Amino acid sequence: MVGLGALGFPIAVNLRRAGYSLNVHTRSRSAESAAELLDDQGPKVTSSSSPNEAVKGCAVLLICVSDDTAVQNVLWGNRGAGYALTPGSLVIDCSTIAPATATAMAKRLSERNVHYIDAPVTGGTEGAKAGTLTVLCGGDTMALEQARPLLEVIGSSIHHFGPVGSGQQVKAVNQVLVAGSYAAVAEAIALGQHLQLPMEQVVTALLGGAAGSWALQHRSAAMLSDQYPLGFKLALHHKDLTIALDAAEEQQLELPITQLVLEQESALMQQGLGNADVSALRRCYPAHHG
Repeated sequence: MVGLGALGFPIAVNLRRAGYSLNVHTRSRSAESAAELLDDQGPKVTSSSSPNEAVKGCAVLLICVSDDTAVQNVLWGNRGAGYALTPGSLVIDCSTIAPATATAMAKRLSERNVHYIDAPVTGGTEGAKAGTLTVLCGGDTMALEQARPLLEVIGSSIHHFGPVGSGQQVKAVNQVLVAGSYAAVAEAIALGQHLQLPMEQVVTALLGGAAGSWALQHRSAAMLSDQYPLGFKLALHHKDLTIALDAAEEQQLELPITQLVLEQESALMQQGLGNADVSALRRCYPAHHG
């Protein structure tokens, strides 16, 4: 497994608890601390100094990294995994990347007789910890069936949409929905606070009606307290929206709401909030000091 960040680490913990032995490589924490954290119980965890070393003798490589460049580096960079994967093995890519990048990775791997599925996930760090992520898959049916036992450990619903790249296309649609719903919650909370309404009570009242959403349920508290602990990094969502807007542009489709949220996120990133949760969109509206 390569990538033990906010999503990758809890995914690795769940795989270990399910009885899989893991070879791990990560940039975000020292490989030693990763191995220690993972190795308090369950099967063997080996930590490797490179993706190339991590995949030797492995049946499956699971990648969970931040962007297209990172995926390309894991597979084909200096000491990349692509050169050492066993023929007949499988790559499951849980990263969110451009559909074209997924297709290119699959093509290059297939030349070495290695299967690839794109399997981006949604459900936040909460879902990763609980093993209840939604997994959006693109790829060959046989490869998906090979991956299914692993995917069932990390996710509670697994969806196959078609060839490689289609999982990433669905993830782009997901991120457009996330953008609009978070922005709507941010605006609604700004209005409610300025009207000096009892906002906890307002949220509770509205959750069960037509305005209810995952963002309202899981992120309104952060916006109300103006504290944005990480569920999903704003900078990564911004990268995902760029992918979605590129896909829309290829179809000559304008997405004005998504475009606006992208610009709001750019402004917040310039203020140094790139590592805050996406719910920091609340900062785009003046605070109410009543």
